[in-house]
Formats: sequence, structure tokens, C-alpha cells
Amino acid sequence: ATLARQMTWCEVEFISDRPGKNENRISLGGGGQTTWRLAKLVQNAKKSIVIQSPYLVLSDDAIAIFRQVINRGVTVRINTNSLASTDNLQAFSGYRHMREGLLNMGFKIYEFKPNPDVQRRLMQSFSLAARQAPIFSLHAKTMVVDTQTVCIGTFNLDPRSENLNTEVGAIIHDKALARKVEASIEVDMAPGNSWD
Repeated sequence: ATLARQMTWCEVEFISDRPGKNENRISLGGGGQTTWRLAKLVQNAKKSIVIQSPYLVLSDDAIAIFRQVINRGVTVRINTNSLASTDNLQAFSGYRHMREGLLNMGFKIYEFKPNPDVQRRLMQSFSLAARQAPIFSLHAKTMVVDTQTVCIGTFNLDPRSENLNTEVGAIIHDKALARKVEASIEVDMAPGNSWD
């Protein structure tokens, strides 16, 4: 009964790429349905975009789209892994190279800490915490647009997801759920959990 009360019934779009969206398989340039649909969500934002992604390596096309929406006054906040919490040093290196440019463009970036406050609260109930707590990192791929629409899927903010990998996702049109997901991401962006 508790689970049934937590369920939300609403409009959901399922998006997916066809396998092998980049037939070249050597260079990036395949695009795909998920790339196109997520780009449209970003382009149509009116007030805010809140994203949680383990990697933040934007292609030139993605930068151009975000530049347009930021210049229109849309606030873009992104929660991603810090060097201390990442499991992918190569992706972090790509992000680190473009970080200053993204900040200058108007992105608000929050880097997840390896030992966030949320970890301490979660691990208090496990005896493992007394021995050695694990390093926490982000792996969610979530976007909330205008506190109305939520996208949850496999798409990372990087060129591989944009052009090579076969990705899937759900675009959920429900304001109440969007508020909850955005609030959850904001907890991870809080000073005790992320550096800004």
C-alpha cells in the first residue's frame, strides 16, 4: 500500500536510439533520437535547467545550444563529479579542460564531494561505516526543465552519448515529480555535498 501511494500516473515519453547510430564507429558524428530530443528540451527551456550527470564533456554543438538558452536568461545548474569522486579520470580531464569556459558562459557547476554529508547519514546505519566508508560518486543521468519535465535515462553529457552509444530515457511530464527530483538534486548540490 505504501508503494502504491508513492506511484505517479502521468504522461511519459520513451526515447531510444537505434543500435549502431554511428555506423562509422571510428569518429563521432552519429547523433540519434535521444540527442535530438534532449537538445529540444534544452532549447525550449524558459526559466531553468537542472542536470545531474557523472560526466560533463560538451561537444561544440551542445555548447552552442546551452549558450543560446543561457543568453535568453535560462539558469543552468549542473551537478557532476569532482576529481575526488569520479571513477573516470579521462572524462574528468575533458571536463576540467572546459570548466572555466563553461563557468564564464554562465553555467552554475557543483562538483560532488567524495565524502558528502548524505553519505554520513546513509552509512550510519551500516557497520561498514565504522571500518571504511566507500567513496561516493554520482552516476545519475537526470535533467529537470522548468520544474515541470524530468528526463531520466542513460545519456551522459559527453560526446560518446551524443554520437556513439545507444541511449534510452524517459521524459516525464509531471510538475509534482519534477519538483521532487529537482529538490533531490539540490540536496546533492548543497555545500555539505558539493563544491561550487
